[in-house]
Amino acid sequence: MNQLVNRHQFESILANYSLSEDAHLLLKNMKLVLLSGPTAVGRNTIINQLIKNDNYSYIVSDTTRKPRINDGVKEVNGVTYWFRTEKEFINDLKAGEFLEAEIIHDRQVSGISIRELRKIHELNKVALTEVEIGGFINILNIKPDTVGIFVLPPSFDQWLGRLYSRSQMSKEEIVSRLKTAKRIFEAAISFQNTFIVINDDLDVAVNEVEKIIKGTKFDQNSIKNAKLLATKLLRDTRDYLNNLQSAKD
Repeated sequence: MNQLVNRHQFESILANYSLSEDAHLLLKNMKLVLLSGPTAVGRNTIINQLIKNDNYSYIVSDTTRKPRINDGVKEVNGVTYWFRTEKEFINDLKAGEFLEAEIIHDRQVSGISIRELRKIHELNKVALTEVEIGGFINILNIKPDTVGIFVLPPSFDQWLGRLYSRSQMSKEEIVSRLKTAKRIFEAAISFQNTFIVINDDLDVAVNEVEKIIKGTKFDQNSIKNAKLLATKLLRDTRDYLNNLQSAKD
């Protein structure tokens, strides 16, 4: 199991973190697209479809954790993540060379490096990635013109089915994912300058994301319906979470 050796140092740096001047200049001159959504909603599947178009490039995040084996295949450096030592990560944080970084599950630090964004900008491509809700909010604060897209399931029941079908999870893991989903649905309802895409049909969802990136305007009725869905998802998630937490093991 991964263990964060320099946790206190990371906490201190992140509490007072600021971007370098070069990083601010780079961000000002590039297009950035973020997808956020609950576990098992299909963010990565949408991104994999988009990057088949040579106009887009996936942002490979940095992490301090070790590579894992998923479905018998070991994660590849520079493809799944850039696997960095804690010392390397700390040095880049001190230099202001991360767009954002977070301590995750008390075991690792992960984030989007300016080094990766600079490489994509030099290729004249649109940078896109999926990000957890904390990073999503932080990045929008740093770069308000970021194209922020919430990917939502068509219904709570369908999403719950997808979630449970992914792998065996403990009650604690399910509760953790429900709590995170609740934050996402709350943000989807309250944020004004972001977008919502419903992933019911993959091709339709990918097409909607592309329209958003290209600046297509959507009618107020579709925006209203998406917000109503987010409101219902939030209510259903709260109810299910309350029932789960009150139930005896």
